[in-house]
Amino acid sequence: MNARPVLREPPLLLVGFTLIELLVVIAIIAILAAILLPTLSAARERARGLICLSNTRQLELAWELYADDHNGRLPDNLVMTEFGSRTNSNWVNNVMTWDTSSDNTNLATLTGASLGPYTEGQTGIYRCPSDHALSSSQRAAGWTARIRSYSMNAMVGDVGQFTSGGTNINNPDYVQFFKLTQIPHPTEIFVFLDEHPDSIDDGYFINRAYSWQWRDLPASYHNGAAAFSFADGHSVLHSWVVPSTVRPPWPDATSLPISLPYKEWSDFQWVISHMSVESD
Repeated sequence: MNARPVLREPPLLLVGFTLIELLVVIAIIAILAAILLPTLSAARERARGLICLSNTRQLELAWELYADDHNGRLPDNLVMTEFGSRTNSNWVNNVMTWDTSSDNTNLATLTGASLGPYTEGQTGIYRCPSDHALSSSQRAAGWTARIRSYSMNAMVGDVGQFTSGGTNINNPDYVQFFKLTQIPHPTEIFVFLDEHPDSIDDGYFINRAYSWQWRDLPASYHNGAAAFSFADGHSVLHSWVVPSTVRPPWPDATSLPISLPYKEWSDFQWVISHMSVESD
C-alpha cells in the first residue's frame, strides 16, 4: 500500500526593507510629527487655559465672599516692595522676585492673607498651570515653579497711602472702587489677571491711563492670550492683537516700562477701558 504524501507549508520568505524604504518611512513619520505636534501643543495649552480661567474665577468668587462678610468692602490691594513691610490684611502677602526669597515659595503668604479663608486652602488657584518661569538660581535650588501668577486690578480695593484721598494717585481721573456696590458695570471691570512673570511682584497691577506705556505687563501664556476674571464672576481668555504685547515668559524678557507708539495702543487701551470708569 502506497503511503499518502505529506503536504508541507511553503517556507516563509523573510523580506527585509531596503534602505530607501526605511528612509521613506522615517520621512513620513517626521512629516506627521511636524503636523501633529503643534496641534497637540496648542490643544494642551487650551486645556491649561481652561484651568487658568477656573483659577481666576475662583479667586474672584473668594473676592466676592470677602466683600459679603465685610459689608461690601473689597479686600485691600496694597503696594508692597521686596524689602518693605508685609501685612496679611492684603489679599496676598508676598512679592515675587527672581532670587531665592521665601516669598516665592511660602504658601503661608497666600493662606494667611485676607483671601485665604475664602479659598479653602486651595493654593493651586493662585498659579497659572502654564507659568513655570524661573531664574537660573531658582532652578539650581531645585524649584519647579513660583507660587503666584495672578495680580489684582489696582483700581479695586484700598491701596493705603496711594488712595488716602479717595482716588488712586496713579489714575486720579478714574474711580477707585472701595466697595462692590461702587462698580457700575461689573461685567466690564476686571479683578484678577495673569501677569507677565517679569513684571509681577506684589499683587497690585497698575498702569497709568495717559502714560501710553506698560508699567505692569499682562501675561500671554495661552497662545498669546491672558486670563481675566471680572467683577460679575465671569472669566475670559483675552487674545492680544499687538505683537509687542506678547513677551517670552522668562526672567528679564523685557525692560519696563515699555513706551508704546500710537499704532501699538490697542491692547493697552483695552486694559485701561476695563480697569475702571472715568470720574464725573
